[in-house]
Amino acid sequence: MLARAVTHAVVGLDACRVEVEAHLQGQVPAFAIVGLADRACQEAKERVKSGIKSAECEWPQRRIIVNLAPAGLRKEGSGFDLPIALAILSASRQVPPDQVRAHAALGELALDGRVRPVRGALAVAEGARRSGLDRIVCAAESAAEVELAGVVPVPVRHLAEAVAYLRGEIAAPERHEEREPERPAAAPDLSDVRGQERGRRALEIAAAGGHNLLLAGPPGTGKTMLARRLPGILPPLMRDEIVEVTRIHSVAGLLSARCPLVTTPPFRAPHHSASMAAIVGGGPGPRPGEASLAHRGVLLLDELPEFQRPALEALRQPIEDGAISVARAAGHAIFPARFQLVGTMNLCPCGGRGDAGAECSCSPQRLAAFRDKLSRALIDRFDLVVTVPRARAHELAAPAAEASEAVRERVIAARERLREGSLARTTEASELLDRAVERLPLSTTEASELLDRAVERLPLSGRGRARVARVARTAAALAGADRVLPEHVAEALSYRSPSELRAP
Repeated sequence: MLARAVTHAVVGLDACRVEVEAHLQGQVPAFAIVGLADRACQEAKERVKSGIKSAECEWPQRRIIVNLAPAGLRKEGSGFDLPIALAILSASRQVPPDQVRAHAALGELALDGRVRPVRGALAVAEGARRSGLDRIVCAAESAAEVELAGVVPVPVRHLAEAVAYLRGEIAAPERHEEREPERPAAAPDLSDVRGQERGRRALEIAAAGGHNLLLAGPPGTGKTMLARRLPGILPPLMRDEIVEVTRIHSVAGLLSARCPLVTTPPFRAPHHSASMAAIVGGGPGPRPGEASLAHRGVLLLDELPEFQRPALEALRQPIEDGAISVARAAGHAIFPARFQLVGTMNLCPCGGRGDAGAECSCSPQRLAAFRDKLSRALIDRFDLVVTVPRARAHELAAPAAEASEAVRERVIAARERLREGSLARTTEASELLDRAVERLPLSTTEASELLDRAVERLPLSGRGRARVARVARTAAALAGADRVLPEHVAEALSYRSPSELRAP
C-alpha cells in the first residue's frame, strides 16, 4: 500500500515542496527512510514509531519504506516527523489518504506523541500556499507564523489530535492562547545619555535617512551607549517588513512561542570574534548570518577594528546591494541584508589618542597597523563619521536629556517628507527612502557649488559625494525645508572622515 503526505524543505529562505511517500510491503517488519535525509531526519524512525504508539494507533508490522521526494534535495531537521507519521498512518489506512494529501504538515514528534514546533514554519506555509494548499497541520506554537502567510493553520498539540481531525472525528482544533504574547523589550532610551550633542544629532540623522554611522573616540566616552539607542528612535516595521523579517528569524530558529512575530526593527551586535560565515551567512545549509538577521534594523559592530578583516570586507557588497548571495557546494541562497551599519572604535590601539586627559603611547608603526585593519573602501561606506569626546563634569551632572520618543516623532516626520510623492510608486520601504532622498533638490547653485568645492578640496570620492548629498537631504527633511540649503550640505560635510582617523 502506498500513500503520500506533503511538506516543504527550507533552502535558504525559500521552501521546496517535498512529497513524503510511505510504502508498506512484505511481512517482515522493517523501517527505512530514503531521499537524502540528514541524521536528524534519519532519527525520525524512533520518534515516529514511539509517537504513533503513544497516539494509540497501530504500528504496521510490515516493511515500511519512506521516500522523501525529490531525492536529489537534501532534507535537514526534525520537521519531517509529523508528515512521515501521517504518511505511514495513511498507507495503513488508519487515516483517509485524501485528507492527508489535502493538507501540508510540519512538526517534530516527541516520544509521547506531542507535536513540537520547528524553525521555518512561515517559509513552509508560504511554500504550501504556492503549492495550492490552504491548510497546514502544525504545532500550536507555529500557528501565528502560519497565519502570516495567509494559510489556515490546524494547530495540534498531540499526534492523536491530528489523527482525530483527519478522520473527521473532531473539527479543526482551536488555538488556546494561554498567555498574551510577550511584547518586545523596550530599547534603551536616549534620555540616559548626558552631553554628546553631536553624537545625538548624528544618531537622529542616521535614523531619519537610514544612514550608516561610525562612532570613534577614546574608551569610555559613550560610543556603545549611543549606538545601542539607535533602534529606539527608528519607526516601527510595516506589515510587509514584519513578514519579511519574521521569515528570516523563523528560518534561523530565533522566534519563541511567547513572541512569534518581529514587529520592531531588529538589533544585532555580534562579538568581534565572529567568523565571516557568522556575519554574512553560510554553513552547510546555508543559513542567514548576522547581516541578514539585522535586515530592516541595525547591525552594531562594537570595536570595529577587532573584527576579522575578511568579515568586514564581506560587508561591503551587501551595504551597497541590500542582499547577500551565498554560494556553497551544498547549495546557493540569497539572503536580504538591508541594514544600518553602526560601528564603534578607538582612535588608536592604546585608546589615548583624542583624549586630552591621556597621552597616546602608540608608535607610528603601531598606528599604521591599526589603520590597516579597516580599508578605505569600508570607511567610505559610512555616511556619518563622528568623533565622540570625553564628556565634561557639568555635562554628566546635567538633568536627563530629550527622550527617544520625542526624537522618534521627528524621525517619522522626516521620513514622511522624504517619501512624499513616491509612495504610489512602490511599497518597498527602503527603495522608497533611497529614491526619496534623491528627489529633494539642492537649492539654486549655492549648495551644489559648496558640494563641488568639497570634492576638489577634500579626499571625497564619487561615492562619498553621493553620500554627502544624501545626508544633506536628510538634514533638510529633519529641518522641514523644501530644498537643501548650503547649511545642510555643510553639516553633511562635517560628518565625513575626521582628522583623528587620518595618518598623523
